[in-house]
Amino acid sequence: MIGQKASILEQPLNDLERRLLNDFQHDFPLTPRPYRTMAEQLGSSEQVVMDTLQRLQSHGLISRVGPVFRPNRVGVSTLAAMAVPTQRLEAVAEWVSEFAEVNHNYQREHELNLWFVATAMDREQLNHLLREIESHTGLEVIDLPMMEDYYINLGFQLQWN
Repeated sequence: MIGQKASILEQPLNDLERRLLNDFQHDFPLTPRPYRTMAEQLGSSEQVVMDTLQRLQSHGLISRVGPVFRPNRVGVSTLAAMAVPTQRLEAVAEWVSEFAEVNHNYQREHELNLWFVATAMDREQLNHLLREIESHTGLEVIDLPMMEDYYINLGFQLQWN
């Protein structure tokens, strides 16, 4: 992902790290203390689970822990694209990623080379965000709202060497 610098771990992932990355892609515990529930399932402690997730995030192996909602079920979202001059791509991507409303961004080999997903409470706020990005960068943001949704399960069994 552009704008996210993942560092390489000096040691292989341990069993707890692997299980946290693999086992909770689905069915995250919906309890008052989900990390404690996870710890109980993993034979660990709540603090160790939270510290481990923080470490994985600080090393760029995960960007966040949280729910993924179907598009436009909570607020509104859109896919957006920009044609960014190559020499500005990294800086623009990093700046766009700073917005809490931007879930992720990525580079494509195309004239429209920076793509991102943005969400907001309503269409007015989403439009305001896109115009702010245009104003700051001086580049057009192409708004590509979803016409029809398709369910794609992004969870998968991780393979470890």
